[in-house]
Amino acid sequence: MSRWRIRSLLCAAAVTVGVGAGPAQAELPVEYSTWSGIRAELAHPGGSLPGSNDWDCKPTAAHPNPVVMVHGGAGAGAQTNWGTIVPLLVNEGYCVFALTYGALDLPWPVSALGGMTGTPEQNARTIGGFIERVQAATGAEKVDIVGHSLGTLLPNYYAKRFGGASLIENYVSLAPVWSGTFGDQLATAREYAAQLGVGPALEAALAAQPSGKEAQTGSPLMVDLHSDGMYVPGISYTNIVTIHDQVVLPYTSGLLPGDGVTNIVLQEGCSQDRADHLGIVADPRAAAYLLNALDPQHPRPVPCPAG
Repeated sequence: MSRWRIRSLLCAAAVTVGVGAGPAQAELPVEYSTWSGIRAELAHPGGSLPGSNDWDCKPTAAHPNPVVMVHGGAGAGAQTNWGTIVPLLVNEGYCVFALTYGALDLPWPVSALGGMTGTPEQNARTIGGFIERVQAATGAEKVDIVGHSLGTLLPNYYAKRFGGASLIENYVSLAPVWSGTFGDQLATAREYAAQLGVGPALEAALAAQPSGKEAQTGSPLMVDLHSDGMYVPGISYTNIVTIHDQVVLPYTSGLLPGDGVTNIVLQEGCSQDRADHLGIVADPRAAAYLLNALDPQHPRPVPCPAG
């Protein structure tokens, strides 16, 4: 019996979870919690979330593009950023891959804090190399990107400047920072570090190697990306933002217009949605919009969480 036949039987027998109509039959629990990924990292130091980074995974006809998850900068990582979205996508039948870029060369758990070192070019090339590895391993023509915060800029940098445009089809951005931010990008690093219990070690690392300036309004990276238009022709972009973002300031930085670009504000039609910069990656409403962006042929209703 093939692996995919076994997978189908397991799905049919599993408990139903998900958002909206036609939810996935879950093999993995989906917890809508900002810190679910932290617990995964503590349980499996330096590992991968269950179901992700399966290099034998072959995309199905229903979901031909593997999904590459790119965490936010300054403290996030492959597990810590995606504790909700990875199992949700795996349960939907996607091949899902996630990396940690820009990690500090220090013992775990400090090493779990990605986006802390490396130039934008170095990190974009690292992400690009990972995308190329995923494409080669799965045999897919293209991948889809799901990024958060700085992780919305760096794959685009790879696409624009390092030859990656032809490998990306759908590009879903959570709390994107297309026009730069005046906010404190290291605030999220401190939150992740506190949850991992390494606050003092992070502060020492930051004192030795300051980070978190790539997405500042007017930074060299932002000037470069805007010099010939931020978006890459041929890629379908969906931007999902929250008015409660305390890092991307103003939140409207993520609502850059463009041909074929879809901009979504979580609170439009659901004023009680309280997702903030970190909470957006575990928000049921954002998750539904994300699934619809990846599979627009099978849209589902988008829930409005209780206030």
